[in-house]
Amino acid sequence: MLKLCRIVNVLSRQKIIPALKNKGWPEPKSKSRRFSISCKMNEDSNNAETKALKRPADDALIDSKHEDKKLKAEQNGDKKFPKKKVALLMAYSGKGYYGMQRNAKNSQFRTIEDELVTALIAAGCIPEGHGDDMKKMSFQRCARTDKGVSAVGQVVSLKLWMIENVLDKINGHLPPHIRILGYKRVTGGFNAKNNCDARTYSYMLPTMAFSPKDNNQEDMSFRVSSETLQKVNFLFNLYKGTHNFHNFTSQKGPRDPSAKRYITHMSCGEPFVKREAEFAVITVRGQSFMMHQIRKMIGLVIAVVKGYVVEGVMERSWGEDKVDVPKAPGLGLVLERVHFDRYNKRFGGDGIHETLEWTEEEEAISAFKDKHIYPSIMETELVEKSMVNWMATLYIHDFEATATGNQERKEDEDDGNASD
Repeated sequence: MLKLCRIVNVLSRQKIIPALKNKGWPEPKSKSRRFSISCKMNEDSNNAETKALKRPADDALIDSKHEDKKLKAEQNGDKKFPKKKVALLMAYSGKGYYGMQRNAKNSQFRTIEDELVTALIAAGCIPEGHGDDMKKMSFQRCARTDKGVSAVGQVVSLKLWMIENVLDKINGHLPPHIRILGYKRVTGGFNAKNNCDARTYSYMLPTMAFSPKDNNQEDMSFRVSSETLQKVNFLFNLYKGTHNFHNFTSQKGPRDPSAKRYITHMSCGEPFVKREAEFAVITVRGQSFMMHQIRKMIGLVIAVVKGYVVEGVMERSWGEDKVDVPKAPGLGLVLERVHFDRYNKRFGGDGIHETLEWTEEEEAISAFKDKHIYPSIMETELVEKSMVNWMATLYIHDFEATATGNQERKEDEDDGNASD
């Protein structure tokens, strides 16, 4: 039919119409146009029918290939899992590790993140090829804890393949002293570091650190008096508010805006006796902390209480002059909790995302501390005597000018938000 229409159309233009014109007949414009249009419609109709006939065959071929691929994947055990942005709650004992953050240039120094990334790959939560560049998984940690520092409230954010029994699978590839205690879905733009409003740390120490400097510094039978504890808390309370802490870290000048930090709470709790020695836990909460800041805040208070320097040194340390501030050992420092108040207020009630509060994990957090962190701190202190050895060096500090020598971990001070 299609070919017939085309033949008639050609003949009408070349022979029939010119012959009619020679005999004086008018050109049949309307009928020829209608006939041409009709043929055109028939042609389009035939093309549509041809395409309609071909489409089911193409779709069937695609579906067949998809089914074959799906079947092959199932036979190989390669099940496709959704990729989601999550926040992981981490707890770890930092003893024996060079801090939280990985350092690709110094892979011989094992870090907590090295253990975590290895476990994530082994569990099938991230591609093996992304292990050396976790930015591809939007990875970020909330705080970069230093060498030997522990945590029970560390939070990292990243994209994961949400495999079945994800926590059990990850923990199955981690050592017992590193655990993922929980996870929650977060927004695509969530960043554990940038969305964090505040951080809370604790510091466990033997109370003999508050004994007078002329006492026997190795006497584990020492018990702190209530008067001394009141003085300790009076001095810690002076840190509250915004101060210039350039003397409490390295590589910060007195006019560097990032040296100003806001402290909301700092106090020492009631002492307790363990293994015939008395210990106490100091708690500090602030918007953010610079490298070694907390340990130097504690070190300066210890120096004042023991009688190595007068109380006025604290206010002087916040001025522009350089002050030689001693740094307490890192052994007792623990990241207790990170706070996401603004994020929780904005997204916690949207019906999709949960608040990052971790109330259901409190029991597991407490159990981890009692099993892996506090015993390790106390045992290490009693055996290695890190506080005793540090106190023996306090007399060399003049509390006047910071010594100009090797600066500590300059690479960790590349921004104003590094953590202790």
